[in-house]
Amino acid sequence: MGVYTRILRRPGIALIVAATLLGRLPIGISSLAILLYVQEVTGSFASAGVATGLLALGSAAGAPLQGRLVDRRGVEMLLPLAFVHGSGLVLVWLLGAAGAPAAALAAAAFLTGASLPPLSSVLRGRWPSLLRESPELVKSAYALDSVLIQVVFVVGPLLTTALVALSGPEHALAVSAGAVLTGTSLLVAGLRGEPEPARVAPGSRALGLGPLVAPGLRTLVMASLPLGFCFGTIQVVLPAFSDAEGSRELSGVLIAVWAASSAVAGLLYGARPPRAAALETVHVRFAMLLPLGCAALLFAGSPLAMALLVPLAGAPIAPLVASRNELVGRVALRGTSTEAFTWPLTALVAGVSLGAATAGSLTEAHSWSAGVLVATGVATVGALVVLARRDTLAAPLAA
Repeated sequence: MGVYTRILRRPGIALIVAATLLGRLPIGISSLAILLYVQEVTGSFASAGVATGLLALGSAAGAPLQGRLVDRRGVEMLLPLAFVHGSGLVLVWLLGAAGAPAAALAAAAFLTGASLPPLSSVLRGRWPSLLRESPELVKSAYALDSVLIQVVFVVGPLLTTALVALSGPEHALAVSAGAVLTGTSLLVAGLRGEPEPARVAPGSRALGLGPLVAPGLRTLVMASLPLGFCFGTIQVVLPAFSDAEGSRELSGVLIAVWAASSAVAGLLYGARPPRAAALETVHVRFAMLLPLGCAALLFAGSPLAMALLVPLAGAPIAPLVASRNELVGRVALRGTSTEAFTWPLTALVAGVSLGAATAGSLTEAHSWSAGVLVATGVATVGALVVLARRDTLAAPLAA
């Protein structure tokens, strides 16, 4: 894994990576913390679910707007966004303590999500510039980023659980606010002195639809919705399988194995020597492996069998996301990189929400295997999208 050491030894990059990791911790903390806190103060899981859903909806809806703002005004715009986001988390706490109605808590959660600073998109858009003297490391940098997201989704909930047990969910909200403010401040400081990305020129096609003018980006956005649907479905299928086997606590283990297999595959993908195949070809291959891995879950006849099969569903994820992010950097119009990276993420989050809701209904009406079948089918659609439109990923569109 020496390639990752080379990346982190580049001047300033270790600070930037640590800052984005800290600043992105709210992604893994806030949803669970808001769910538990709103349920605690209102006594209603329904109200808590609405608030959590609106937090995610706000994040998905606001990300492209935040990305465009950063593209137009510069990375310093991350600081006011982080302040508003952190203030929103504290506002949820204060409203709950004051006995505010559930609707007010939900509205505050939505505004909090909508102001989440696009740290992931900023970092992804900056990798080619940060590694301009070692362009062969860019592929590995995107792989490292996909693994760091897995770390956020593992560490965030664990930290939230510990804080809830020790003091209460409101303190998890405070920690999340502190993390986004501190991480964002460190990131902005770390990027000072680095070359600014090109700005959009007056009269550019990027000023209307923004980066969605690029056919390649539209392809990746369309493919990200079924990818997210698959993720959301599997997140419900594994607990449903565990419940059917009479061992609910198994669900956490299976989800952890699923995430861990993705992280390991991402590290191995990024550590490989430069590929001979074109990037879009590599991406199509991983997109096709995902439904095959999901379909393998149908053969799980016992908890042990599922534990052995679930890595097949997890392994393609991080390499697929890493190669997709690298493609976004390739096809994005000049001056739109931050916003460009937000659009596939927005589609992914929307897909996760839709997939989780669909899987919940299917598993309740039929069985966990029905969820696997749907996840496999939708993931296949996503693979066919990138296969049919792979030509749009081959070269960037001039601004």
